[in-house]
Amino acid sequence: MPLVRIDTLGADAGRLHALSRAVHEALVETIGIPDDDRFHILTGHDGVRSTLRYDDYLGVHRDDDIVYVAITMRSGRTPERKQAMYRRIAELAHEYAGTEPRNVFVTVTENEPIDWSLGHGIAQYVEERTPDPPRE
Repeated sequence: MPLVRIDTLGADAGRLHALSRAVHEALVETIGIPDDDRFHILTGHDGVRSTLRYDDYLGVHRDDDIVYVAITMRSGRTPERKQAMYRRIAELAHEYAGTEPRNVFVTVTENEPIDWSLGHGIAQYVEERTPDPPRE
């Protein structure tokens, strides 16, 4: 159940969708999340009311095409799986959105099952789940 936040400059709805698709497919392929487990917050900054800052840290030249991807997920993935995830996100962001891999900045924050409530005010990963009532 990753929660993904994607922030970029000057992105229209099409680019945000392409970046979301890239990240989601990479998560499915590399860390095995279910295909229907998509919870993304997509923000295109206009450079005036909201913007992003960056530098050329560690010798990686970035420009206004930068994409920040913040992933919050339960702990337990190996370093190898995380590295594969980073590579695949960069590859697919380039393929789907035209974003140069050098401009894909990914962070992962890990937590425990008790740190999630997916609705109804309960921690579904640690409490017994009650099904939703049928919709009329």
